[in-house]
Amino acid sequence: MTLLTNSRRRRSASLAELDWVIITSALLLSIIGSLLVWSATRQSLVDQGANSAQYFWRQLINIIIGVVLGFVLSRFDHRMLRAYTPIIYGLSLIGLIVVLSPLGVTVHGAQNWIALGPNVTVQPSEFTKVALVTALAFLLADKGHAGDTESPPSTKDILFVLGVVAVPVLLILLEPDLGTVIIIGITSICVVAVSGASRKWILGMLAAIVAGALLAVSPLSPLKDFQLARITCFVNPGAGVRDICFQQIQSRVAVGAGGVVGQGLFHGQQTQGRFVSFNYTDSVISVAGEELGLLGCLAILGLLTAIIWRGLVIAHRAPDLFSRLVAVGVVCWFAFQAFENIGMNLGIMPITGVPLPFMSYGGSSMFACWLGIGLLVNVHRATRASILRA
Repeated sequence: MTLLTNSRRRRSASLAELDWVIITSALLLSIIGSLLVWSATRQSLVDQGANSAQYFWRQLINIIIGVVLGFVLSRFDHRMLRAYTPIIYGLSLIGLIVVLSPLGVTVHGAQNWIALGPNVTVQPSEFTKVALVTALAFLLADKGHAGDTESPPSTKDILFVLGVVAVPVLLILLEPDLGTVIIIGITSICVVAVSGASRKWILGMLAAIVAGALLAVSPLSPLKDFQLARITCFVNPGAGVRDICFQQIQSRVAVGAGGVVGQGLFHGQQTQGRFVSFNYTDSVISVAGEELGLLGCLAILGLLTAIIWRGLVIAHRAPDLFSRLVAVGVVCWFAFQAFENIGMNLGIMPITGVPLPFMSYGGSSMFACWLGIGLLVNVHRATRASILRA
């Protein structure tokens, strides 16, 4: 009886270590996303004589794998996570290099995938977000001021950190994947800012992003034609870049057509008519807007906000600088990626091809997002452990 009681207590304590607001919100987003993916793909699959729920079941498998990966990462010993950070960063670089080799697969003008088998691909740049969040936290927390948030990183520290960020950024630009580069840039600025870096570094990094944006639209732009076309459509939706502008316009039409309550799941005219390209990946929010309406979109935004809010709370309560920077990095990554995805579908941001966290179809994005959740829960557990020891 005593053994049984102790076992129950351990299970109860283990469950109490989890942040159920974050986990439940991420699960609900993932499930809602899988239903929207089903709606967006069913008619096309029926026309091909395939199972109409094929993508739905694949996405559920992606969710299960993602949850398992997140759970495993959340159970890592705090010190072990820090120790393995350089290895995680190194593996992410290897993945990015392999993408640029003959093993890389080009999809829609960008070579950012590795084929592992028939209908099985992986996108290393998604996992680079996880690697960089931990790498930046590791470097900024350990470079001569570990645990002391009042001692700002030195110029040498910041330059080294920028070099660590620059290597994967350059590799991702060669693919090219501008959307991921922007997300990494914003996330890096957030982590550096919270580390206590001086204002001049923050302003300098923001100025570099602005300079990069100006270069992108200049005659000397290094961007490919399809990327320039996306920017052109953002500036002038009525421009002659027909296919890309059509996608953004139809996405906005779909969102607006849903009204307050939506046309109902599986009943959206734009969605079922396949007017919006990539509506099960980058434009899944257009399916939500049309079929679930304003109320459904507000519910999705509410769940995303719950994750971001709880992430900030976890960061505030973190027991050390490393943990705080990890939590801040994940929060900024989720927040800006969601803003960019939703914004490009509403016409307030240029199309960059980034997925909506937890909702867009795809294994790499789903796995990376749940690894992010695992990092947040890991920090939450470390905070509870430090309180119990105190």
